[in-house]
Amino acid sequence: MNNVKHRTSLKDLAAKLGVSIATVSRALRNSPEIGQEMQQRVKALAKELNYRPNPFARSLRREAPKIIGGVVPNLVTHFYSSVLDGIEAEAAKAGYSVISANSHEDCIAEAKAVDNFIDLHVEGIIACLAQDTTDYSHFEEIADMGIPLVFFGRTCMSDKFSTVTANGDEAAQMATEHLISTGSRRIAFVGGPNHLDMVKRRKHGYLEALREHHIPIDREIVMCDKIDYHTALDNTLKLLRQPNRPDAILAFNDIITFAAYTAIRQLKLKIPQDVALIGFTDDVHTEYVTPRMSVIADQSQKMGAEACRLLLKAIGGDNKVRNVIVPQKLVIRETSAKS
Repeated sequence: MNNVKHRTSLKDLAAKLGVSIATVSRALRNSPEIGQEMQQRVKALAKELNYRPNPFARSLRREAPKIIGGVVPNLVTHFYSSVLDGIEAEAAKAGYSVISANSHEDCIAEAKAVDNFIDLHVEGIIACLAQDTTDYSHFEEIADMGIPLVFFGRTCMSDKFSTVTANGDEAAQMATEHLISTGSRRIAFVGGPNHLDMVKRRKHGYLEALREHHIPIDREIVMCDKIDYHTALDNTLKLLRQPNRPDAILAFNDIITFAAYTAIRQLKLKIPQDVALIGFTDDVHTEYVTPRMSVIADQSQKMGAEACRLLLKAIGGDNKVRNVIVPQKLVIRETSAKS
């Protein structure tokens, strides 16, 4: 049995009063923007529900007020840790510290992280969507409150928030064309959930290359599913057990790339002679597998730095919405060319 009591948050107070989180926050700080009657209502309810400001947040505001929050789907992978390195390096130049939160690819955890950052009164937030996020209400609250936010990688609400993305469509098209030019004809795409803009862009580039080379598109070898190692492994094994199996795979990210690599090896197929492979992944670890892997490499640290620069502009009062594209590069090694 769970005996942990729920701690009243600004969001709870706002929901009961039917007002925004921003109104509650300002009322508790005696902001002149909020009328006396509303201030009294907010303070009365806060007392009734035993609302207590986060002591960590208060100490942050007192001792180190320049804080940026970062929300990523997976702190373990090299891509996201490298993006955070870029954010932290750029933030430090401007005298900011960074607090990071891991959503674990879960929308509820992502929304909770955003709520925590609101309670901490961070100056701004940098975020990459969890793969199951289709409800953007927690980000709509951020927009309503006027808290600066920048998305990187997987994005939404690009009319309200600046974004930093890669040229995934162009990179996927370039990688697919390389596979075609070196002898592959039945090329599979193993991706993440279809609703993610990043998946849409990369799949679009892959499909464009097939169309331009007059290669029939077979939807049975375009697999978009959960971003999870075991799911990707099972899906790739199913692909490779087909009577007319793919002779090449374009993999959406590092997790799916290594799942595909493992599946090919499990079935004792040769790379690239039986199945060629290119993955969207980092350029660090893939050089040390055998055969050395061809990749579409992100400039992940640069993405983090660009996202932080955009956020700092927004914190400084620049409300212009921008989209910065950080190019990816195709690195050809040994897993992709049949000839």
